[in-house]
Amino acid sequence: MRVLIAGGGIGGLTAALALDHFGHDVFVFEQSGVLDEVGAGIQLSPNGMQVLSQLGVSARILKDAFRPKALEMRMGRSGKLLFDIPLRKAAINRWGADYLHVHRADLIQALYEALVTRRPDAVSLGRKVISYQKDDSGIQATLDSGEMIEGDLLVGADGIHSVVRAQMLGAEAPRYTGMTAWRGIAPVSALSHAPPPTATVWTGSRRHAVTYLLRGGSLANFVGVVERKEKHLESWTAEGSREDALADFKGWHASVTGIIEQAPVLHRWALFDRDELPRWSDGRTVLLGDACHPMLPFLAQGAVMAIEDGYVLAREISSDVPLPDALKAYETARKPRTSKVQAGARENSKLFHRSNPITQLSTYGPMWMAGRMMKGFIHSRNDWLYGHDVTLG
Repeated sequence: MRVLIAGGGIGGLTAALALDHFGHDVFVFEQSGVLDEVGAGIQLSPNGMQVLSQLGVSARILKDAFRPKALEMRMGRSGKLLFDIPLRKAAINRWGADYLHVHRADLIQALYEALVTRRPDAVSLGRKVISYQKDDSGIQATLDSGEMIEGDLLVGADGIHSVVRAQMLGAEAPRYTGMTAWRGIAPVSALSHAPPPTATVWTGSRRHAVTYLLRGGSLANFVGVVERKEKHLESWTAEGSREDALADFKGWHASVTGIIEQAPVLHRWALFDRDELPRWSDGRTVLLGDACHPMLPFLAQGAVMAIEDGYVLAREISSDVPLPDALKAYETARKPRTSKVQAGARENSKLFHRSNPITQLSTYGPMWMAGRMMKGFIHSRNDWLYGHDVTLG
């Protein structure tokens, strides 16, 4: 098939590689004039790495990644360790692939290089899909230039504010969660207290932070989430002030506040939740990633779910069934899993924000005990997530 993809982010580029892997012609239209990401890190768990390995890009990603030693939880102010669970060898031994921390720009570049090496004309920059028209025999995507592009299938991988989804299902009404997120990256060489070489959650009253290392340990990544009534923009690129970020984490451990102090830029955005979509496809148009199941960040699975989507979509439309049936099979395969991940992320948002000593003790005390006596049990709670390999389906 001739497949048009709206969006050249992680989901769109992975889908393009997967579709090429299964023998389809792919054309990606990205609204930005450059393939780049605002400075941010992501966690690539083994379920995502299985796909990237199958598509031949895992070695390239490893070059710029960081392998965390463990999963940790600490108290935000004191830094007291609640539990640490070994991860480097355990991820490969238990779930069959690496657990990595990667700069988004590095992942985007790896996917882009792999795609254009195989199909030099596959990516068009500075061209945005703004609408589509369909009939029984094909689909036309209209670009912001007015140009009409014909294909057999349009994939809406155009993110949380998807224009493809808006045309398919109408305007949405996202719910503000009462939380605002911060993000920043600082050179480790500039920090007097570098964060641990782990994926660390720092918990506190009505707020939490996550720290981890990128690019071989040379950069420190910070994400902080704070409960607040006032809303901000739902935008990855909106900036916030250093003073406000430091005020939100006043008195916290230096491993957290040090990154805030040294990050060249701090971004701040509001977190919104959304209802499950009634359907993911419309004739010859289909959605994936944040366009159809945007994730709150509390399971670190937003990018990985988009990666899984891309592979499953490519596999299903390559089967010997009519396209509408293949798209339905894709949704049937993916929706229960993505809904479970969304629910898990919502639950973690409560877990990380215990607001008084009694609830903290009742929650984190058993976790402290389990972290010392039942590390295998904690690993087992992630088997359904990290041990799932869509390439075997």
